[in-house]
Amino acid sequence: MLDRLFSPLKWAFAAVVIAVNTVVGFTLMMPLALLKLLLPFQGVRALVDPLINGVAEAWISVNGVWMAMVGRTQWRVQGLDDFKPKGWYLVSSNHQSWVDILVLQRTFNGRIPLLKFFIKHELIYVPIIGLAWWALDFPFMRRKGGSSARKDLDAARKACEKFRVVPTSVISFLEGTRFSPAKHAQQKSPYQHLLKPKTGGIAMALETLGDKLETLVDVTIVYPQGVPTFSDLMTGRLPEVIVTIRQTHIPEDLHVAEDGTDAAYRQRLQAWINGLWEAKDQEITALLKRP
Repeated sequence: MLDRLFSPLKWAFAAVVIAVNTVVGFTLMMPLALLKLLLPFQGVRALVDPLINGVAEAWISVNGVWMAMVGRTQWRVQGLDDFKPKGWYLVSSNHQSWVDILVLQRTFNGRIPLLKFFIKHELIYVPIIGLAWWALDFPFMRRKGGSSARKDLDAARKACEKFRVVPTSVISFLEGTRFSPAKHAQQKSPYQHLLKPKTGGIAMALETLGDKLETLVDVTIVYPQGVPTFSDLMTGRLPEVIVTIRQTHIPEDLHVAEDGTDAAYRQRLQAWINGLWEAKDQEITALLKRP
């Protein structure tokens, strides 16, 4: 009963903190981004990118504070050993809710370099946040087919090449969208808890950063009490989160892709990812059965 009474206050508090945190972060970030735009040299980028990433990491830390203040979430995280803050990482995860992003950021903040997401090109027009993603060099994906597909892939590939300058973590939600029963049925997915995985983002990351990437950081997120909405997170209605993390060796024949669009390479990559996805589906089933 008390939770229901305080929910609007929690939501308002979280909303104010998010707004102020975002505006402050954006204000600090944009002069650095403009400097990088005006002086597009590798030396400038090597100096400026860590500063911009530092602003984003501070933004994530503040999010962790308000999340702790509005709720009493039980965090069950396994596998956060042997990571380096200055390494290069390729990360993948299942995707169920916008909450996943804050869960991943909270889990990895300060342990590995700032996560850079493959995101839809249309999201660059989101007020403030879209420009912040641009300043952070997030790869924007148009996901068009036909004759424009190669051009769009080349643009995203150039974004990935920027990550060679400073240590970076590239993350791809392999399902390409958030899981829902309707999407699951439409796809006729062979997995119980997952949509079919796609390999476009990972192929580009391996093509441009393959010589720096040794392992795939395979993340599984489970919400035992049901998938939360962002409003649930803001009002403290997130009782438990399970996050399991495994570093999986990338096979040698996939480690450095000469051309991520090569059909034979894509088949090998898809077969490898399918095997990981089968194991992830079984893991989610087991985690949901735990008391």
